[in-house]
Amino acid sequence: MKLETLHDAYVHELKDLLSAERQLTKALPKMAKASSNEELAAGFEEHLSQTEEHVNRLEKILSDMGETTSRVEKCKAMEGLIAEGSDLISKGGTPEVVDALLIGAAQRVEHYEIAAYGTARTFAEILGESAAASVLQTTLDEEGDTDKKLTKLAMNTVNVEAQAAAP
Repeated sequence: MKLETLHDAYVHELKDLLSAERQLTKALPKMAKASSNEELAAGFEEHLSQTEEHVNRLEKILSDMGETTSRVEKCKAMEGLIAEGSDLISKGGTPEVVDALLIGAAQRVEHYEIAAYGTARTFAEILGESAAASVLQTTLDEEGDTDKKLTKLAMNTVNVEAQAAAP
């Protein structure tokens, strides 16, 4: 698909986000399983439910536009972020340090999503797609909240435990 109009760019962003969120629904359970911190694992599980809703929202926006959601190009950025997180898990290490690294990997994902949802929301606003812009803003707010929760957990618990576990 050639990207010749802002509408084309908007559809591209939505499909890229859909691919990213679908990939994330497969990665989050692995991150939860790899976490030794119960609060972090529960946070990954909670975000999985939220991410599944993000997929539903994107599918609805695209379907309402008459766009296909069954075959979307793979989001290479999310693929890379997930691969990086998987690599951290496979390296092993002390559970506390792995948890600290998992938070870092999760925040990289959140920051990517925040940028992408902000772009899509802005495109929707400019194109007069106010209902979709509102839905995208809701998701953007949720991604920002998740990032803040991860920061709080890192600062108050996980990174402190990782430092205390040092030999």
